[in-house]
Amino acid sequence: MKQLKLWKRNVIVAAIVLFVCGAVYMNWSYNKQEMVAGKTLGEAALVGAKGENDQKAAAGNEAKENQTDKTQQGTPAKESAYFSEARLNRQQARDSAMSLLQQAAKDEKASKETIEEANQAIQTMASYTLTEAQIENLVVAKGYTNCVAFLNDNGIDVVVSGAANGLTDTDVAKIGEIVMEQTGLKADQIKIIPAE
Repeated sequence: MKQLKLWKRNVIVAAIVLFVCGAVYMNWSYNKQEMVAGKTLGEAALVGAKGENDQKAAAGNEAKENQTDKTQQGTPAKESAYFSEARLNRQQARDSAMSLLQQAAKDEKASKETIEEANQAIQTMASYTLTEAQIENLVVAKGYTNCVAFLNDNGIDVVVSGAANGLTDTDVAKIGEIVMEQTGLKADQIKIIPAE
């Protein structure tokens, strides 16, 4: 009888985790229709060595700031709405999953393993949320107009706005470097997508 209860609780936790993954995937696939096919970081040559690149970056900073100002002034409402809606959908999916996990963690009848699994999932979600926010802020600090990141167990998708003519390989490399520093992911686990 005790094993049956344990099995049921484990099934509930597994169902919650599947629900969270499904919600995130549905959100991503729904919003994918509004995105242009992006570049996978592994396809671009990374630039980030000190020296020549630093000189080029310093020389181009003023031009990039001017371009960013123009881009921000001309940012279409549709693009801005996309980022707001994407963040809202991501947060709603996480809030829903978090509520279910918290209920499972507080269930007095739940086994110790079920409670530990629920608490671990809560910590993972909190970590993902913090990491996504850090990446978004750092990318915007590099001069891009807007950014939204979707982190999961298999990798990350980063949607970026602010480049007038799309993202160059240098842009992809800069953003990819930020993502790798913040997540520890490999280049082939990172997908950078320019917003239309």
